[in-house]
Amino acid sequence: MTLEAPLDLSRFFRFAAQAEPVRMEGEVVELVGLVVESRGPAGASIGDFCEIRTHGGRRIRTQVVGFRAGRVLSMPLEETGGLSLGDPIVARGGEGDLDVSPQLLGRVIDGFGRPMDGGPSIHAVDSRPLYAAPSNPLTRALIGQRLATGIRVIDGLLPCGKGQRIGIFGGSGVGKSTLLGSMARSSSADVNVIALIGERNREVPEFLEHDLGPEGRKRSVVVVSTSDQPAPLRVRACFVALAVAEYFRDLGKNVLLVMDSITRLAMAQREIGLAAGEPPSQKGYTPSVFSLLPKVCERAGNFDKGSITAFFTVLVEGDDFNEPICDAVRSILDGHITLDRHLGSSGHFPAIQVLDSVSRLQSKLATPKESEQARRIREALALYRQSEDLINLGAYVSGSNPRLDSVLKSRTEIMKFLRQGPTEISSVEDTIKRMESLAGMVAV
Repeated sequence: MTLEAPLDLSRFFRFAAQAEPVRMEGEVVELVGLVVESRGPAGASIGDFCEIRTHGGRRIRTQVVGFRAGRVLSMPLEETGGLSLGDPIVARGGEGDLDVSPQLLGRVIDGFGRPMDGGPSIHAVDSRPLYAAPSNPLTRALIGQRLATGIRVIDGLLPCGKGQRIGIFGGSGVGKSTLLGSMARSSSADVNVIALIGERNREVPEFLEHDLGPEGRKRSVVVVSTSDQPAPLRVRACFVALAVAEYFRDLGKNVLLVMDSITRLAMAQREIGLAAGEPPSQKGYTPSVFSLLPKVCERAGNFDKGSITAFFTVLVEGDDFNEPICDAVRSILDGHITLDRHLGSSGHFPAIQVLDSVSRLQSKLATPKESEQARRIREALALYRQSEDLINLGAYVSGSNPRLDSVLKSRTEIMKFLRQGPTEISSVEDTIKRMESLAGMVAV
């Protein structure tokens, strides 16, 4: 006699928990720009999701962003074609949760969590809240274990720990996406979660095929919301990526979260805030933008079960590293990596300007010997920068400064260490060995 396996009813229990016994309904009374005004639905709160059912049979999802004179203000997550006056709008329960599964690995999903790579549907085994409450800071574990990125200049001079949050700052076209793809392929993380927020449509397949590659995709979940999609959907895609990262973290995995870019996320939130009537402040950014940034960044960290190590790219407008988003993000994160346009234009990749970059946890991740070696290499780079004009003009006389003489002799080897091809992977052991050799060359 054989016993039948018990039925898995967890999926049905989740649907039952999300069901609303009383339907809250209203009607559309106005559409101005990007904002839908409706009379009702009663009980709708900021951040809740609604659904408009047009007379033509379309269903348009919206998100509540504010209230005005007793009316509900919501922004569409989809195109508004076919929307008309008097269309019913219904509050939707359960839209604040994301269905998750190990089957997400290797897949590309959109801001709703739906597959967009043409593959099979994803069978959900659990759900995670998109807008999870912040964790108690005392429940977080201290960061003391290094995460290898495979990039020499980062692992050696700007070490990253499991659970650390680092910003990659740079203008357009200086190699941010290539650097992120290299790290996703070669890092020691168990799972990569990559959020492409506000990217051009052309750049998405290029990143998947060239920067990430087949090997990187196998252990990655890619969340995509392109620049032509509505602002609320771009913001939602960010929280979808966070929910996916938290799911794998709770499974005990070390997760590498990559978000490209947090600047376009801020622009999407600014669009929402201005449409909802928020007053603009610094450079047109609304107050809700600066309250959103820590809510996103603080969800990464080191926890008892696993870790989320986060790299956020910051698109520097006009190469101004002191613009509001740069300042706000730099003050929140645990380190920043600056990409230099002059290095990129000279063929130096990754175009990381070491002297303008910092890891705030270097003293906790590197041994005293490694820290001393990194200090000597930084000192050599700083000395060369101070004397670069004299050297280029031919005004420096060899022998007048023994320290500078040793820097000039080791300059070629230092630049070889700092440069690395996009497909080249360097182990931490090899990086430390090469640093020891370079530190000995510049010591006087």
